[in-house]
Amino acid sequence: MRAVLCKSYGPPESLVVEDMPDPVAGPGEVVVDSAVIGMNFFDSLIIQNKYQVKPDLPFSPGAELAGRVIRVGPGVEPSWMGRRVAAWVGYGACRSQVVVRTDQLVPIPDGLADEAAAGLMVTYGTTLHALKDRARLQAGETLAVLGASGGVGLAAVEIGALMGARVIACASSQDKLAVARDHGAAELVDYGSGELREALKAATGGRGVDVVYDPVGGALAEPALRSIAWKGRYLVIGFAAGEIPKIPLNLVLLKGCDVQGVFWGAFTEREPAANAANIATLMQWAQEGRIRAHASAVFPLEETAAAIRLIAERKAAGKVLVRP
Repeated sequence: MRAVLCKSYGPPESLVVEDMPDPVAGPGEVVVDSAVIGMNFFDSLIIQNKYQVKPDLPFSPGAELAGRVIRVGPGVEPSWMGRRVAAWVGYGACRSQVVVRTDQLVPIPDGLADEAAAGLMVTYGTTLHALKDRARLQAGETLAVLGASGGVGLAAVEIGALMGARVIACASSQDKLAVARDHGAAELVDYGSGELREALKAATGGRGVDVVYDPVGGALAEPALRSIAWKGRYLVIGFAAGEIPKIPLNLVLLKGCDVQGVFWGAFTEREPAANAANIATLMQWAQEGRIRAHASAVFPLEETAAAIRLIAERKAAGKVLVRP
């Protein structure tokens, strides 16, 4: 098989592609012949040893994939053989064949393309957990999405609109905002050319935003929090800007608001049944065409470094995929 390997920590260009022996499935495992691998922002961090998960070297990046089961290990139901599946593995997916535990597998519904299924697990899984389980977003509420054209950003725009919220997409250019508008945003805020706090205040008639979805962090965090409504919910998704913001806690007091952490990876391990129900919902929505799992670029496995670079520089609108 072919594998993308991180042998020493560094930028995407330090990754290498090598031939390796085909993997063997152990007890409770299967081998999946990868059709599509979904790449995410944290892939740019994990290869630099800047992510909270720190695999032993060498390892492969890539947390999610779609493909077909080609081998099953001892104790595994033979019915898995030949099935189309998606999987979340944390890291190690950038290979033409991947060993996956059966509890990490999700059957892909008929009629749903591998490309869509591979892009659902992380960004849409994170977002549904954030909006449904953490913020308990209600129909009619306002949802401000920072970084609205990125992978998790577009997922938040789509799912927020599907849940009945009035979505305010916030991004750094008009081109990025146009993508968010096409995915269901009702209002657009260009924070690349204006003041975020004032724009959100104007968009809500001075009331403030019920829920802020923030995968960016950095300098945008405090003005976004200052824009929140009484008893609003601020969702901490990630820090694509590179800087972890320091929030003045007096703002939380004055707004009577909640600041909520969203760590989907830990949620999948701690609450597997709840996560499985969320993923089943996402698969159904995707099959019905209610969410699109938009992919902005597809790279061959040998160009995984270019795929990660595109995400790291925040030039991708939606998901970036790799195909072995």
